Amino acid sequence: MSQSKGANGGSVTTDQVDGVLVVTLRRGTKRNALNQEMADAIDVAMQRLDEDPTLRVGVITGEPPVFSAGTELSLPTSPRAGDGEEYGVIRRVRRKPLIAAVEGAAYGGGFEVVLACDLVVAGDDARFALPEVTRGVAAVCGGFFRSGSKLPRNVAMHMLLTGAPLSARRAHELGLVNVLAAAGEALAGALTLARTIAANSPLAVQYTIEAIAAGDAATEAALWPLSDSASDKIQAAPDRVEGIEAFFEKRPPVWLHPKD
Repeated sequence: MSQSKGANGGSVTTDQVDGVLVVTLRRGTKRNALNQEMADAIDVAMQRLDEDPTLRVGVITGEPPVFSAGTELSLPTSPRAGDGEEYGVIRRVRRKPLIAAVEGAAYGGGFEVVLACDLVVAGDDARFALPEVTRGVAAVCGGFFRSGSKLPRNVAMHMLLTGAPLSARRAHELGLVNVLAAAGEALAGALTLARTIAANSPLAVQYTIEAIAAGDAATEAALWPLSDSASDKIQAAPDRVEGIEAFFEKRPPVWLHPKD
């Protein structure tokens, strides 16, 4: 096992198991909230996955009991790193499959990391949410459009506009979750799935992932500027400050009404 740990408490570990690279978010005291050090470490891990010929599949998971609560709220924006940009993985065009192994909450940016993966294995206690609007921000790390491409549009809209969570069982019914495991068994299920993929032709798998990833990137090329524009507007809006202050002060936010 190798570990990258930042001065501000960001920690990510990597393990190689039978040609599978397991990347684990380990910041349990902060519900695996993502900071710059973790984004940098994820970016390094994703580069290793792409470049190491002994690796066939990647798995990304979180230190129990959660996958990730998303971006560290004390940060002004979601941390970016390398070609993967947000969290080191969101915009990366990968050459090898990446599986999300989810236990507990995958909220905000944590869910957007899941949406960036190719396959999802979830414990039946897992839950997914995009609660950004409840904090005066928005799901600008791919959540706007990837939620609607991987879930029915009305389900994605409900998540985006209310912040309400989606259970793993419902996500499995809707096709977001490929494998529903018993609580605590998501990583084991992801490794089983990864080994099945790793037993296949590495070149055939790689070319398949490259083609699909390139197609996705072409489709999303027109959508990222819209997401980035929304992010810029939100950063300049007072509701962002109010939402985050209210969250830390454990009180209901007092929103400003939009101008006509």
